[in-house]
Amino acid sequence: MENIRTPWLESYGDVPFHLEYPEDSMSRVVLDTANTYPDWEALSFMGKKTKYSELAEKIELCAKAFKALGVQENQHVCLCMPNMPQAVFCFYALNRIGAIPTMIHPLSAEGEIAFYLKEAEADVVVTLDQLYPRFVTVQEKVSISKLIITSVSEALGIVKKVGFQLTQGRKIAPVPQKANVVMWKDFLTLGESFEGRYIVNRRANDPACILFSGGTTGVTKGILLSNLNFNALALQTIHMCHYPITGKRMLAAMPLFHGFGLGVCLHTMMVAGGSSILVPRFTPKQYSELIVKERPNYIAGVPTLFENITRSPYLDGKKLDSLMGVFSGGDSLTKELKKKIDRFLAEHGANVRVREGYGTTECVTASCLTPYHIEVEGSIGLPYPDTYYKICKVGSEEEVPYGEEGEICLTGPTVMMGYLNHPEENANTLRRHEDGHVWLHTGDLGVMNEKGFIFFKQRIKRMIITSGYNVYPSQIENIIESHEAVQMSCVIGVKDPIKMQKVKAFVVLCDGFEPNENLMESLREHCRKNIAKYALPYDIEIRKSLPTTLVGKVAYTVLEKEEAEKE
Repeated sequence: MENIRTPWLESYGDVPFHLEYPEDSMSRVVLDTANTYPDWEALSFMGKKTKYSELAEKIELCAKAFKALGVQENQHVCLCMPNMPQAVFCFYALNRIGAIPTMIHPLSAEGEIAFYLKEAEADVVVTLDQLYPRFVTVQEKVSISKLIITSVSEALGIVKKVGFQLTQGRKIAPVPQKANVVMWKDFLTLGESFEGRYIVNRRANDPACILFSGGTTGVTKGILLSNLNFNALALQTIHMCHYPITGKRMLAAMPLFHGFGLGVCLHTMMVAGGSSILVPRFTPKQYSELIVKERPNYIAGVPTLFENITRSPYLDGKKLDSLMGVFSGGDSLTKELKKKIDRFLAEHGANVRVREGYGTTECVTASCLTPYHIEVEGSIGLPYPDTYYKICKVGSEEEVPYGEEGEICLTGPTVMMGYLNHPEENANTLRRHEDGHVWLHTGDLGVMNEKGFIFFKQRIKRMIITSGYNVYPSQIENIIESHEAVQMSCVIGVKDPIKMQKVKAFVVLCDGFEPNENLMESLREHCRKNIAKYALPYDIEIRKSLPTTLVGKVAYTVLEKEEAEKE
């Protein structure tokens, strides 16, 4: 199996500087893989396996179903689901008919969902039955023409389905029979009865997906990515892995609304002929048990995930010798944590060390990775094939000398098409330099040494990363300040040994309001209703005033320093 080649992959040898990329769509490449390896495992979900032949059938069936519902080429369709087979089927099915899947966090608050739908101009949604009440509220704020409802139980085998319905399923309120929704079973029936043309032959540079991120200003925007962006990422990652992926298995715990989860844990595996073990919800216990039971060859995650693994009592005495690659991204990996992870892997029989990468959603995900055989302490590695890095003087296109700090800029086939409806941000972020190439200005500070290794320093943009998720203080502040009692607020990130950072809010009350328990509970409830769980402030501190700069802006760095000094 080591020598088997994928349809697009020429060699597993040394990483070349240049690769050839398909001119076809994401779905076409995956269907080619399915045609090559029809009987191989493509997906695994809570014990149920899906072969590539079955994956191909479900993609075509869902493509017909979407067409039967009237979804058109270039239409944006929201997928609000955890890592589960239905999300995979829909993702590629929409691409098959030339529509554009828009991926959002299933734990998003109602206000956030409404914002995402408006921003992406999406009025068709696929989501879970347990999220239905949330979308009832969302529909009061934004129009949804088609709401397709599925459930976890519909992705399970018979035994697991019965068990799920007797336990977790009993806690989920049934969708009202008269609700204006399309249930998953009826959705598939539409596909089975559809006759006519449904396939749209999209090409490499056609739009393929929308992911959300904050860009260089910290304001959430839709990022439009092409078929080439995803297919190039997959082939680059395959080569950078060094070890074979074809026929191998990856534990896919990173969410599919995240470029890391969608681009690496899913699409790379589907292009290579590997298998994605879909993890719908992360808990240290469940993840540890899956590593032991499923014996994956590859795991990828954020530093928080690996920190949890090293603390897990469920892995005591267990062998991790099936691992061929362990990849960390989404946040910087401290030297101390890397040493801890490497020591943990060695103690559990793994012959690999954690490899750190770097990337942004603006280039899907990873664009730089530590080589398998060379480690430079503190470095995030070397660029992917066909990807070039330069370090520029902040605010300019002037390249600085080796060893000097500046803004990380990159160019290559994974760089986004652009932000949706944000021309000024596009002009600031995607710049054509004198060499004629369009460079992505990341908003991150870094250094390049004379051997080409990249070192990440810090973010120019103000952003908090908690458990690998981006949190934008300005957005949280806007929500907090919409409470009637709040005059002004400031949100910062506080160091945390597990989450890397946790969110804290400082609040100044309006005249006439006192910081009693009733008011504090009102503030907390306001946050719970409008902010996703991962971004909720762990503490709200009332202050009479906030520190300001000479020009009157809130000096959040002063608050950050105060919190750091408490440690």
